[in-house]
Amino acid sequence: MHKPFSPLELLAVVERLTRNGSSLPTARPRVVGNGKDEELLLYAQDLRHLLAIERTQRALLEKSYLETVTALATALEWKDTGTHDHSQRVMRYALELMAVIDPDFVARDRGIEYGFLLHDVGKIGIPDQILKKPGPLTPDERTRMEQHTLLGEKMLAEVALLQGEGLHVVRSHHERWDGGGYPDGLRADETPLGARVSAVADALDAMTSNRPYRRALDWDVARDEIVAESGRQFDPVVVEAFHDCEPLLVAAYRETIAA
Repeated sequence: MHKPFSPLELLAVVERLTRNGSSLPTARPRVVGNGKDEELLLYAQDLRHLLAIERTQRALLEKSYLETVTALATALEWKDTGTHDHSQRVMRYALELMAVIDPDFVARDRGIEYGFLLHDVGKIGIPDQILKKPGPLTPDERTRMEQHTLLGEKMLAEVALLQGEGLHVVRSHHERWDGGGYPDGLRADETPLGARVSAVADALDAMTSNRPYRRALDWDVARDEIVAESGRQFDPVVVEAFHDCEPLLVAAYRETIAA
């Protein structure tokens, strides 16, 4: 007597075998009894084929999505004078930092990569006279500028690939370790990890890039400022990760200024 099988259970087995590099037999099996064994194996082979198609389609979708996201980030940088390639640099710095803190994090939540890239997307909704102002902002202008985190979250709230940590990055990358940030005044690890990482990456690029209101700081000056803000503006764990991967961050920085 054959034990009944669940298609979902079989699918899980096939996916696990495929993920681990195993292969299912492709030869047509010997018919046994009433042919149930053959039916089961053929069904498994069909599922394996469907899984391969689904993975290919998913990879193409993610590639297309990343291209679209990159185009959106580029459009933002055209609007925000003085931030050319800022989003790409922040993403690269943040991924290097995250690889030190939790090497498997990005694999578990691909949305965080898009969150790093689109962290400032809400600035699209900020008036140009504020965004491009060469001097200090007034208190009212500062309040309006700070709304970009909430605007960005609202813009991306329905994007499936950004749910989870990616959306947290967009909302919370200006929170501070000491609770003095915005928009929610979160303290310490109340702020999601991705946003704490993005805060350091964002500040690093802001300090080492030319802006309308000041020249770029030297790398050593920016590094010392980040270290000085450990436990105040920045998560000490992320600052420690900065130390650990600084050569990789410097290499990324030099590539961008040489481009």
